[in-house]
Amino acid sequence: MSVFLYIFYTINFKHLLFFAIFTYGFSFLIIQYRVEKFIYKRINKIYKDLTLLESASFRKHSITTDMATLTKQIDQYAKDKKLEIETLKVREEYRKEFIGNVSHELKTPLFTVQGYIETLLDGAIKDKKVAEKYLERANKGVERLIYIVKDLDMITKLEVGDLRLNISTFDIVELVKSVFDLLEMKAAKKKITLTFDMDYKQPILVKGDEERIQQVLTNLVVNSIKYGFQNGTTEISIEKLIKNKVIVRVTDNGEGIGKEHLPRLFERFYRVDKSGSRKEGGSGLGLSIVKHIIEAHDEKIYVESEVNVGSEFSFTLEKA
Repeated sequence: MSVFLYIFYTINFKHLLFFAIFTYGFSFLIIQYRVEKFIYKRINKIYKDLTLLESASFRKHSITTDMATLTKQIDQYAKDKKLEIETLKVREEYRKEFIGNVSHELKTPLFTVQGYIETLLDGAIKDKKVAEKYLERANKGVERLIYIVKDLDMITKLEVGDLRLNISTFDIVELVKSVFDLLEMKAAKKKITLTFDMDYKQPILVKGDEERIQQVLTNLVVNSIKYGFQNGTTEISIEKLIKNKVIVRVTDNGEGIGKEHLPRLFERFYRVDKSGSRKEGGSGLGLSIVKHIIEAHDEKIYVESEVNVGSEFSFTLEKA
């Protein structure tokens, strides 16, 4: 008891209070430092793990030691990843739509062929006229299947770069004339006139794969005939541009295409007419093939259209 009284009367309480405050402040700073260091290490580890997941290669620059900068970097990383996820979702939707379209395009002729063959097996083959008619229709179904498979094969090769171009110099005017000759009868059935915008008396030489460019022109003119009005016109113009380029335009005064369809017009199997009974046939790959062929030449293709007014498809080629 005497010891306690001695300490009580001899100790300076001001010194004691100062010591207590100093000890509290020092402990607080140490604890805060340790907590911040712990949090920083955890965030830094998360950031490194995310970076490692994104790429197998290590960063050339060391990760910042500034907490605010590190937080901004993680926030930006999260935003980028969110955008990537949204992009993947859109791609997945397109993939599902593409698979659905492929299934539809292949099933239609398959069921047609199956139906005619089953009818023939059920006894219709005994009637010669009926047998010939059904076999002919079944054959058309098989031809359509082959057509779709060939187009799919071509577009796959174009997309992965396996289809080599045979670049040469040729007269684009003569090539257009040959396409007109090829499709003259088809156009005549709808009384559609195939014409140039003017009389090209001199050759216009360009560089490209002549066979593939003929395919481009054929697909574009066939489409203009398909969706053209009776007594309509499909016109081709060829214009020399600056920077050693030529632009070829295919213009018609047919049904036209709504603006909402234009952004996806060159996608595989994309149809403006979504109804089950389509007025016009085709593989649904023609415009996609056209786009890939033009892009394989490092050139551009454009489209302008208005419903019930007509459409204009144009593409560039290199002048020889």
